[in-house]
Amino acid sequence: MKKMAIVCSGGDSSGMNAALKRFVEYCIRKEIEPWFVHDGYEGLIDDRIEKADYASVAGIITRGGTKIGSARSKRFMEAHYRKQAIANLHARGIGALVVLGGDGSFRGMHKLTQESDLAFCGIPATIDNDIAGTEYCLGVDTALNVIKDAVDAIRDTASSFGRAFVIETMGRECGYLALVSALTGGAEMCLIPEIPYDLNAYKRDFLREKAQGRRYFIAIVSEALKKSEEVAKWFEEEVGIESRVTVLGHIQRGGVTSVHDRLMAYRFVTHAVDALLEGKKSSVICYNDGGFEAKHIDDVASKQYSIPEELLSLAKEYGSE
Repeated sequence: MKKMAIVCSGGDSSGMNAALKRFVEYCIRKEIEPWFVHDGYEGLIDDRIEKADYASVAGIITRGGTKIGSARSKRFMEAHYRKQAIANLHARGIGALVVLGGDGSFRGMHKLTQESDLAFCGIPATIDNDIAGTEYCLGVDTALNVIKDAVDAIRDTASSFGRAFVIETMGRECGYLALVSALTGGAEMCLIPEIPYDLNAYKRDFLREKAQGRRYFIAIVSEALKKSEEVAKWFEEEVGIESRVTVLGHIQRGGVTSVHDRLMAYRFVTHAVDALLEGKKSSVICYNDGGFEAKHIDDVASKQYSIPEELLSLAKEYGSE
């Protein structure tokens, strides 16, 4: 294998630039020619593919997002566009593609492995942390730290004014970000789709706490529930406290990449390139129990992620008797 390319697909996550830097430098060390695919699968279809070198990745490790761009591609769902994407790689003699992305990106990669003779390796890179088979995805630590800073700042104004703040986190249909942020941010309420909740139980607790002197509340709610405004109204009508909603939105995807995500990017990419050189043609690099493993794409793209029961058990303490 003489040439290898890398693409960022779907939602961006901090750590992608660190991964690009490691990819270029490690490929050159292994005497492989590195290539970039710009703007996700859309760029793969439209032939936005260029050779990369040391200058391509100079100074990018401190930046969030991805220098080569990303995209969600509806066209890639159609076979004739995937055929064009494969032809573009063949035209340059590129024998393997590393895909940084989430579940949609891996479903697209799964199709490519079935429709071509090229080799592919996925790296879980999504702040949602919702990829089956891996306990960690690139960018999650940075996103959690962004949320942590926001919660800490909001707590200052909540305590000053005696308000309830409902903070909505991202994560699509997965409550991981909300759950970990609530546990580590000292929130009084945590609502996620994985756990049924009873606002009446919260009401009993919160009214008792108010009577004992609590002046404010922090509630962290997963965007999947679409309940943030409703919960804020509940605070005012049922608990009797002024409330505000803060939707953190896309700031969770940006920011300076944390040390942990920079290191994980380095390790993920190293294992991905090595897996391809070892002849694994359709794998995803997964991280579990402190180690890395190249799992077949069938074991990742076709399964659903579940938050570890240990974390869920901690969340079940919210709103309980």
